[in-house]
Amino acid sequence: QVQLVESGGGLVQAGGSLRLSCAASGRTGSISAMNWFRQAPGKEREFVGRIPWRSGSAYYTDSLKGRFTISRDNAKNTVYLQMNSLKPEDTAVYYCACSTVYATNLNWGQGTQVTVSS
Repeated sequence: QVQLVESGGGLVQAGGSLRLSCAASGRTGSISAMNWFRQAPGKEREFVGRIPWRSGSAYYTDSLKGRFTISRDNAKNTVYLQMNSLKPEDTAVYYCACSTVYATNLNWGQGTQVTVSS
């Protein structure tokens, strides 16, 4: 099993930045990719982006390209989501979720709240 813990959420004014972290533990050698999702109040969960676990470039949903950046630190088993030029509509609970080589379903973290005030 892989355990994921997100951190870095909080309250920020519109136009500001936040960096979320997702720390993995357990069977990290089985991780193939890390995904970020978000869920705003009353809305369905939305895919934000994905990065291969060991090497390769990140992929983003079109609407967030240019403002959000996903990166990884393999030595720390951690993936980051840098969010710039934040807007009130970015307010959501942000989740990281990893795919592994041994299961078809994703392993999810507990989520971290991001609130952007206008």
